[in-house]
Amino acid sequence: MSTTADQPPIAGEAAAPAPGYDTTPAASQGVESPSSADRFMRRLLRLPEGQTSTAAEARSAFQKSLFISTCRCLLMYIVFPFVLPAVGIARGVGPFVGVVIGLLAMVSIVYSIRRFWRANHSKRWHYTIFGTAIIAFLVFLAVKDVSSLL
Repeated sequence: MSTTADQPPIAGEAAAPAPGYDTTPAASQGVESPSSADRFMRRLLRLPEGQTSTAAEARSAFQKSLFISTCRCLLMYIVFPFVLPAVGIARGVGPFVGVVIGLLAMVSIVYSIRRFWRANHSKRWHYTIFGTAIIAFLVFLAVKDVSSLL
């Protein structure tokens, strides 16, 4: 007894796939193809194709950049203007330290944005917008600090 799977295909028809072979497109399997905006961001961030990281690595990079930004804010807005002058030390070092810590914070934010994109994290666009806004604010503060140094 033969089945239709054993029969050769009729001329003009495609052959049936072998059992267990999945012919569904990648999008229906949960793998989405990147949009043109995603491809642009990956090129802008200079991410190599095919290299990925985990969501835990992206979260760790985010926590580190948030820690650096927190330290910068504490130093610039509490320690340097109030604590150190009250003790009588570190007058005028705030702008210089602010520029250095601000640059470190910017590098850290870009690093964490790259991790979010490399991990293909579902919130990568949200964090990119958030991180870019913080970088813009840090650039503004750096310009202000540099102008006070000159």
